[in-house]
Amino acid sequence: MSYSPTCGKDITLQSTVNRKDLFLRACRGEILPRVPVWMMRQAGRYLPEYREVRAKHGFLEVCKTPQLAVEVSLQPFRRLGVDAVIVFSDILISAEAMGLELELGDAGPNLPNPVRSKGAVEKLRAFDPEVETGFLPEAIRRIVKSVGPEVPVLGFAGAPWTLACYMVEGKAREGFATVKEFLYREPKTFRDLLHRIAQATIPYLKAQIAAGATAVQLFDTWSGELNLQDYQESALPAVQEVVSEISGSVPVIYYTKASQHLLLAAGRSGANVLSVDWRVDLGEARGALGPRIALQGNVDPAALLGPAEKIRQTTLDTMNSLAGRGHILNLGHGILPNTPVENAQLFVETGQQALLQEMRPAAQSR
Repeated sequence: MSYSPTCGKDITLQSTVNRKDLFLRACRGEILPRVPVWMMRQAGRYLPEYREVRAKHGFLEVCKTPQLAVEVSLQPFRRLGVDAVIVFSDILISAEAMGLELELGDAGPNLPNPVRSKGAVEKLRAFDPEVETGFLPEAIRRIVKSVGPEVPVLGFAGAPWTLACYMVEGKAREGFATVKEFLYREPKTFRDLLHRIAQATIPYLKAQIAAGATAVQLFDTWSGELNLQDYQESALPAVQEVVSEISGSVPVIYYTKASQHLLLAAGRSGANVLSVDWRVDLGEARGALGPRIALQGNVDPAALLGPAEKIRQTTLDTMNSLAGRGHILNLGHGILPNTPVENAQLFVETGQQALLQEMRPAAQSR
């Protein structure tokens, strides 16, 4: 099947589509009348209304104040009409709840007391998500009430390896050498760290699901820093530990970055949807993984800085690569802060207005 743009907004389709049903069908790998579309980091600095909120409130304050978190979560839904609302939060909220001091702002995260010993790992605590991070499920409950039963609301958490990268390194650093040194010198302790993170993440996600999340996404942003063997022996089992406890309740989306060498292994995570960056050819990924795993992505966020025709064609090409089967249209990473709002709008509208028109032989063979 191939997509082509309609002559204008298809009012009938947009007004009658049940976004939640569309999203869940995509997660199940079904052929769709159109793909659902949302963007990672869609509530962010590219939106003037977000900047207005942040001019008055710090990042963590917004995360921890349900009224503010709801407001910024809904901004891209109101402005762009995206097909899913992801709750505004940060993956390191759970690290703080496990006992680490957290400094978080636009300059990036900082954990002043990183975890670099067996004793530090053992000090990490399990936590009650409704007590210590109750602001997050409360924000989800309010968002669900606001958007109604036909719009999917997404929860999320950091995958154990990516959380461990921040917890050990203290901040994002190229190569994560300190993290790998810990892994190689004390593999048993490091795997205990991953296990503890996984065990804390399970109830954290379950609380979001109980609050009304339609699906949850695990962000493994730094998985691509690992070679295949280390990923299979360390990071992947911790992801599987989380997914196995969540699977069956709601769809699980697993995002990996710079991880083409890990694609088949990531496909064994148990996640319903694998979200990949722009380095991965979606058609090839479908050929390698088969139809049982849906795919999300994967337009390069930088493409949204280009001219309108480039944005439109890149978006259509991305959709055509999967021909409407089991595809959630998204970027390959978070939207860039300097993206013009009209370009983000064009991306979303191109995805929503492109209708399936004909079956291509290439698509038939997949």
